[in-house]
Amino acid sequence: MGQFRQISTFVEVVARGSLSAAARAEGIAPAMIGRRLDALEARLGVKLLQRTTRKLALTDEGAAFLEDCQRILAELEEAESAVAERSARATGHLMISAPAGFGRQHVAPLLPSFLAEHQDLTATLNMTDRVTDIVGEGIDVAIRIASLADSSLVSVKLADNERVVVAAPSYLKRHGTPETLADLARHNCLAISSEGSQRGWTFRENGKNVVLKVGGNMGCNDGQVLHEWALAGKGLAWRSMWEVGSEIEAGKLRTVLGDFAAPGNDIHAVFAQRRHLPLRVRAFVDFLRRAYAQPNYWRLKPVEQ
Repeated sequence: MGQFRQISTFVEVVARGSLSAAARAEGIAPAMIGRRLDALEARLGVKLLQRTTRKLALTDEGAAFLEDCQRILAELEEAESAVAERSARATGHLMISAPAGFGRQHVAPLLPSFLAEHQDLTATLNMTDRVTDIVGEGIDVAIRIASLADSSLVSVKLADNERVVVAAPSYLKRHGTPETLADLARHNCLAISSEGSQRGWTFRENGKNVVLKVGGNMGCNDGQVLHEWALAGKGLAWRSMWEVGSEIEAGKLRTVLGDFAAPGNDIHAVFAQRRHLPLRVRAFVDFLRRAYAQPNYWRLKPVEQ
């Protein structure tokens, strides 16, 4: 910092023609300006200015050094301007990770509109149901539908995630509508099943969360398949509103046991802790929050633009 101040003072003195003029511009005593010039000349081991009480004159070495200093200061000013401009406009490449089903319905269709608003950005969307290593895989922002367990990451809530039990009208006509949690025992429940282990369904009863192991003649490790089976009238399915909202709106699916619905894992944008979050990440997170906050969004699939 001291060396830079000496150089900038040298250029300012030459530009203004005197130590006193440079001192007035900076709001300090002329003696301070003189000490900076003395220190600069001592460090370089050359005389840069011939100074008298009436005028200043550059030495040959001073003239050559002034040209280099002016170029360096101009390049620094240009670099600062470029950084300021970039900070005001989202630029670069955005790496996004999202769960496959959610990303297919609620990230991919919105991405073209986001990039149309930020034309200096490009993006890659990686859709996977595994938990990605944000830092190790160079991901700028990950969309996750879960509580945040890793304290080294930062999350921003994008939306609530309501989970509902649904069935096709044809199934309910044949088998009736469950009214209590005990009624599930006599229904064909289509549940996530992976490596022989079946996930339970979570409900809220008497002020407490209750996890029920349900039974049925089909299970699958792919939620989209369960969704399609439910649409085909094969049984009940416990799905997120983001997945089935449009079919509920269209009457293709009906919700049951709504009085027992438990809070779902909210939808979050997750990113690595950074002191200065890149504008491209902030812009994308804000864009998703605005989109998901639109009235009735979760009952209507977004339209690709």
